[in-house]
Amino acid sequence: MKSPAELALRWARQWEVAHTREQRLLEAHSWPVSLSIGKPSAAQFTQRTTDVREHLKRWRAVGVGRVLWEPVIFRGGTEPVEVPVRWVLDSPSEWSEACAEPAIRNEFERLSRLVATADPVFHRTLVRQRHLLQDRSEAEIAKAIELARMLTPGCAAGRPLRALGVCGVDSKFFERHRALIVQLLDARFDAQVSDLGLEAFLQALDDSEHWLLVAPLAPGLLPFAQQRVRAREISAQPLPGSHLVIVENERCLHQLPSLPDTVAVLGAGLNLEWLRAAWLQGRRLAYWGDVDTWGLLMLSRARERQPHLQSLLMSRAIFDALAPTSAVVESTPADEQLPNGLTVPERELYVYLRKLPRGRLEQEMVPRERVMVEFMEWRAGG
Repeated sequence: MKSPAELALRWARQWEVAHTREQRLLEAHSWPVSLSIGKPSAAQFTQRTTDVREHLKRWRAVGVGRVLWEPVIFRGGTEPVEVPVRWVLDSPSEWSEACAEPAIRNEFERLSRLVATADPVFHRTLVRQRHLLQDRSEAEIAKAIELARMLTPGCAAGRPLRALGVCGVDSKFFERHRALIVQLLDARFDAQVSDLGLEAFLQALDDSEHWLLVAPLAPGLLPFAQQRVRAREISAQPLPGSHLVIVENERCLHQLPSLPDTVAVLGAGLNLEWLRAAWLQGRRLAYWGDVDTWGLLMLSRARERQPHLQSLLMSRAIFDALAPTSAVVESTPADEQLPNGLTVPERELYVYLRKLPRGRLEQEMVPRERVMVEFMEWRAGG
């Protein structure tokens, strides 16, 4: 037989589980919930009468939820004894009270106020990502929610975040609450903000230090297998090799083949100002990104800075060949206006992808053998 304090601890442990918390706070059909109390054994009833009597007294004093009682006839007894068998809760507020922890009750009350005023698209994030709400005032969280409701893809139009003037926040607000803002925007835009980066998604000028992954594709070019280098340093200091390939996503490094006299720069996203470096005009350049509207937008930005740049694996033929098994939904396409730096076939592909229900082919879905063939043809001058 379990005491109210023991079951209160179990209620509190359940509160700590994100999935359980989400289900019970956001899904009305998940109620009621209950925990088993357990019945005293015949030996306890006859040999530990005081303990059993105290157990019954404690459960009669419980004022949260419903305690279900059953009549039990114990061996040696003459009359049935009503004993508590289950503790039933009918609502989230009863759950927060039953935990018997002021911190949980306060958290529930704050979540209730936030959820009551927030757009439903944010509810899951607020309930699950509790670490993002810690050490933040309720007013700050509400302001972050308002900001995430106002921001849209490309709304910065090349301005830095501090110049947006949305909801009356400044650059310090973005700095302090960046992780929360990104998670809230991910809820609206199917995780694209985390995938692209906040500045890239908003098309904001990234005036922070941007680190790129540099990897030589041939031995002896650099004294390391891979290293992170600041974009402004790459702009000022020429990399070795006659060929350089820009790759949108860092996680595609394992797909790249060995190529003589070639260096790869990965993970730039829309931070492509370093491509204005004069030393790049003497290199053979290629760009490989996702076959979707954002990937083509980045290709366009790269080519605007280096017009002789060639795209790899970003054609209609590649997309059509792999789309039946590998294409996914691009939940938030880039702007409808055609980017300036695309070739005619690339512009046609951009329009085509915007019309498809599944118009996104991620780089990781291209077979490595296909990547190797096209990279080697490019390196050979094809």
